[in-house]
Amino acid sequence: MSLPTLGPEFHDIAKRVNNWGRWGADDEIGTLNLITDAVVREAAATVRTGRRVPLALPLKQDGVQTGMIPGRVNPLHAMVQINQEIFGPGTVACSDDAVTMGLQAATHWDALTHVSHSGKIYNGRPASTITPHGGAEFSGIDKPRHIVSRGVLLDVARARGTDRLDGGHAVTPEDLEAAEDLAGTTVRAGDIVLVRTGQIQTYLAGDKHGYGFPSPGLSVRTPEWFHARDVAAVANDTLTFEIFPPEIENLWLPVHALDLVEMGMLQGQNWNLEELSEACADEGRYAFLLSAMPEPFVGGTGTPVAPVAIL
Repeated sequence: MSLPTLGPEFHDIAKRVNNWGRWGADDEIGTLNLITDAVVREAAATVRTGRRVPLALPLKQDGVQTGMIPGRVNPLHAMVQINQEIFGPGTVACSDDAVTMGLQAATHWDALTHVSHSGKIYNGRPASTITPHGGAEFSGIDKPRHIVSRGVLLDVARARGTDRLDGGHAVTPEDLEAAEDLAGTTVRAGDIVLVRTGQIQTYLAGDKHGYGFPSPGLSVRTPEWFHARDVAAVANDTLTFEIFPPEIENLWLPVHALDLVEMGMLQGQNWNLEELSEACADEGRYAFLLSAMPEPFVGGTGTPVAPVAIL
């Protein structure tokens, strides 16, 4: 049996979406460069009612992780002091806690260093610059200091007339354009695109294994669509981001490699877009101000995030 390889189809797409050097040889944040001051001003202008919609899953021990990915543990929360009068009897008492978790365990951003291929990470740097003690020397999740822009919900499930796409559905550019038509807005440079499949309903209903596999997700054809629109970042409501198992046999995580390594575009997973779907449908608009600030773990290859859409 031959070992899986990326193959010529992947490399052809990679050439077409590659952004290495586009923002200079020293760049470490990729398509986030597209979020300019003007983009943020325009994003702020989308706020009409002030309605705020949280998009993060609760951080809890019984989270989305099943053990499939070694070391990616759900949050383990422990109290380290409880009502302790640390300055002596009768003084103010303090309670403190600590947590151990995978940085990609729940709702999160993948840093550009989350995956590599052919020995390289974004902007052509060696994958060996990620080390056991230092983490990511370049393009760690601490490098994008703020992520605030116009968000656009592409509600693919709603556009296809369903609550949830089936597990074998690869979201195509045609799906994105149908959702764009539903949204009544055109995705433009600097936008953060949120793609709703409805898959997270499976997890919310208590089936974490069914949530992860089989899963709808983005097709290998979508990176070119995002590249053509100059999208700043993309997130969705699945565990794997791209369709899983893969649409092309033995081509594992090609969308990750195209988005993160070639294009330098952040990905987000496990975003709960259910309430946002209802809110956008209620208000008849699918563009909003999105705040999705990364926790600045130095050298991190991902981070938990608690995004908020403001309509």
